[in-house]
Amino acid sequence: MGGIETDTLLIAGVLLAMGAGALSFLSPCVLPIFPAYLSYITGISVKELQGEKTPKIRGRLLSHSLIFLLGVSLVFISLGAGASFLGKWIQTLLIGDSGLLIQRIAGIFLIVMGLFIAGWINISTLMKEKRLHYKKKSTSYLGTFFVGLGFAAGWTPCIGPIFGSILLLAASNPGQGMFYTVFYVIGFVLPFLVLTFFLGSTRWIVRHSGAIMKFGGIIMIMMGLVLFFGLMPRISSFILELISDTWLAKLG
Repeated sequence: MGGIETDTLLIAGVLLAMGAGALSFLSPCVLPIFPAYLSYITGISVKELQGEKTPKIRGRLLSHSLIFLLGVSLVFISLGAGASFLGKWIQTLLIGDSGLLIQRIAGIFLIVMGLFIAGWINISTLMKEKRLHYKKKSTSYLGTFFVGLGFAAGWTPCIGPIFGSILLLAASNPGQGMFYTVFYVIGFVLPFLVLTFFLGSTRWIVRHSGAIMKFGGIIMIMMGLVLFFGLMPRISSFILELISDTWLAKLG
């Protein structure tokens, strides 16, 4: 049963991390400036990006996007590794079931951040933007890489609260912490790459960003409640019984 509980927690954490990555990118303070960032790193005007794309433009978009995302991913994964190491270190220092303590702290943090992301509470310190501003220069892959590093390190209003929840989740389960971080990165990367080639879709997403953020916030709150109240064993038992009943029904 312990193995099933661990697997269920891992799957739930991975899905939450991937969804959090997508939510970070689709948030109202990141998605609206996405075309401007894409134009900056590629040297292609927003008008050209929204028009018919030649194979040359597509190749440039893909190559610069991948280099930009490499810089972003390096920062995120480094922070995730640090959170996992810190969580493991704390667990070796504390006496008793320290993993449960950190898990409950992570649950509280997820609930608060979920309320914040959904717009039901206001935390003024998290609303201060720390964007890094760049002077326009000729495009280069090295420059694109550093812009990616700066984006991940300096864009805190939306990415900070959401990613902070994933880091705390990684600290609460150090053995699986890197999985959470990697899937957070995947969740961030996939919509970035898709919308790179379907830029017109950003308008529809921006119009519905409020609903998207509320839905994401609700999911974070639910996961936070599961972690805080230690409901994962019950959920694991329910899933096990459901699978067993399904197989018995098929065999019968």
